[in-house]
Amino acid sequence: MKFIIHRGTQEIGGSCVEVCTKNTRILIDFGMPLVDKNGSQFNFYPYRNYTQQELIKVGILHDIEGLYPDADILIDGIIISHAHQDHIGLLPLVHPDIHYYLGEATHDIIKLGNTFNHKNVNIQNHTYFKSSKPFNIGDITITPYCNDHSAFDAYSFLIEANGKSIFYSGDFRAHGRKAKAFEWFTHNAPKHLDYLLLEGSTIGDDSEVFKTEEKLEQDFVNLFKKSDDIHFVMTSSQNIDRLVTIYKACLQAKKTFVVDVYTANVLDTLSKYALLPTPLNHFKQIEVMYPHALTTRLYEEGNGHLADKFATHKVTKETISANPSNYVVIVRPGMKADVEKITVDKGVLVYSMWEGYMQNKSNFDFINYLKNRNFTLEQIHTSGHADMHTLKRMVEAIKPKHIVPMHTFEGDKYQEIFDYPVVRLQDREVLEIKSFSFIQ
Repeated sequence: MKFIIHRGTQEIGGSCVEVCTKNTRILIDFGMPLVDKNGSQFNFYPYRNYTQQELIKVGILHDIEGLYPDADILIDGIIISHAHQDHIGLLPLVHPDIHYYLGEATHDIIKLGNTFNHKNVNIQNHTYFKSSKPFNIGDITITPYCNDHSAFDAYSFLIEANGKSIFYSGDFRAHGRKAKAFEWFTHNAPKHLDYLLLEGSTIGDDSEVFKTEEKLEQDFVNLFKKSDDIHFVMTSSQNIDRLVTIYKACLQAKKTFVVDVYTANVLDTLSKYALLPTPLNHFKQIEVMYPHALTTRLYEEGNGHLADKFATHKVTKETISANPSNYVVIVRPGMKADVEKITVDKGVLVYSMWEGYMQNKSNFDFINYLKNRNFTLEQIHTSGHADMHTLKRMVEAIKPKHIVPMHTFEGDKYQEIFDYPVVRLQDREVLEIKSFSFIQ
């Protein structure tokens, strides 16, 4: 068995790992880069009309046989760890007949992204896996493990073939609302594996231990109680842990939580997998706002039912404007025209995402727009990735023979941190486990 990290040995994002034997070839994730070659935020838009070969030439796509629409013989499968764009963002460019292996909830999130955000990740052939239940692709055995992460339904993978083993950590943490999943893993982890492909998104951060979602909940409660102004919150509609945190804080602060129709659909769709706040399941103090442009588009594209189902829980901008102190509203730059119709003299904007996204032009302009409307800016956030303490616990649970840094800008620091041999690979470098040798 051998593996190739096509992207991720020197950067966070764009994750893609190929694993193969003589008989079987699979990919784990096929993500969009987060940064370009200059370290700036990556923007695919200038490349949208490039051909497959042009995208390969500029290094956005990888030259992987059997992956693209011109292939005659396809790879044996793509395994998806979770639905963040830096793990699935390039999937619209692959052959439509490739078979996918993913969590059922992940597929639901992807389908919502197709409908609401025009992501165009059309998965036709698929198999759903379950945590801790091994499955086979050819002569490769894969065992998924549920991860605590800011993405719902995230996984790591044990990959075994021909007596050799790899563990792909995926994105994980132990301070979210699924922290028990990581605790379980530390007691049930596969041990003494050949290679641990370990994410290190937060290596270089000065914090040894990150805030828990429960601590963030109290921070939100204190903020909501401190001010009688309206509170807008910028956060991801797919960060279910954070949405639950904000909702629970609203209950304690006696505020009504307002989500837009997209976020409402995310919560409602995923509520079949977990107890999540959605007005359709009789949760109190949660209402739905209908952004005009988004709602109009839903009806024009034949998806009006996704708006209609929340009609009895609709809250208007006029109602919010009349009683602004009663509401905590999820907002984002695409809702600016709707936010303008919430007529308040001042308020509080809570930024609850990775700080680096603040420099995104649309976010930057939206934040400044609200500042000019006398909104004060507060930041309440914790990482979706493991802190240093949790990374060390992962390593000690597995006790790997080798660690390979990936999903990190700080791979050179691994040997200083972990008491296990570190193999520093380059993107597209092939590692043959059988002989422990490298092939350029």
